[in-house]
Amino acid sequence: MTIGASIFLMAAGAILRFAVEDNISGVDLSMVGLILIAAGAVGFLAGMAMAFGARDPRDPRYREP
Repeated sequence: MTIGASIFLMAAGAILRFAVEDNISGVDLSMVGLILIAAGAVGFLAGMAMAFGARDPRDPRYREP
C-alpha cells in the first residue's frame, strides 16, 4: 500500500467516523470509519518503513560526507 493510499483511507475513515450521521441497517458507520483509520495508519507505517528502510549501506549516495 502506498503512502498516498494510506492517507486516503485515514481521511475516508475520519469522515465516516466523525462527519456522517446516517443510519444503515446492520452497518455501524462509526466502526467502519475506525477500521479504515486503523488500516490506513498501519499501511502508512509500513509504507514509511519500506520507503526509508530499504537503503543499501554500500551505495555511495547514502553515505555521510
